[in-house]
Amino acid sequence: MARKPAVMYRQVKGQAFTRREYMGGVPNNRISQYDMGSSSDFPIVLSLKVENRVQVRHTALEAGRIAANRVMNKRAGVANYHLKVRVYPHIVLRENKLATGAGADRVSSGMRGAFGKNVGTAARMEHGQPILTISCGPAHFNLAKEALWKASMKYPTPCYIDVEKGKELIG
Repeated sequence: MARKPAVMYRQVKGQAFTRREYMGGVPNNRISQYDMGSSSDFPIVLSLKVENRVQVRHTALEAGRIAANRVMNKRAGVANYHLKVRVYPHIVLRENKLATGAGADRVSSGMRGAFGKNVGTAARMEHGQPILTISCGPAHFNLAKEALWKASMKYPTPCYIDVEKGKELIG
């Protein structure tokens, strides 16, 4: 069955299902790395923050991470930045899959046992919570802004870039 669009899961509603030990077969997390680049200390820190209360699926988090890391890695070099994913997808998403097509009324059970099957995970975020953080030097400030902007296109909510440290170095 095809994956549903993000619009079906981005609203924060209902109870958060997080206890994986009681659920059989939760899909694996797609985020492969949470820290990328150099681990040295950089003078400028930029964060990508969400504007609305939202749920972001683990596949969207991975897509944003890849987009930002690709820009920084190709144009700044692996030693000149540090990228960190700041959220973890704890919430297990459930879906009551219904059969469609000819003979579906004999196959599906409607709302009987409609608790659903596990289809993925998501991270719940509040207004102003950071998703990604990039640390870099003053020479790569504009590049880091571009990387965070490209990552923001992958998320189902408007985002803004906040300079958390080093405002005096870029002014």
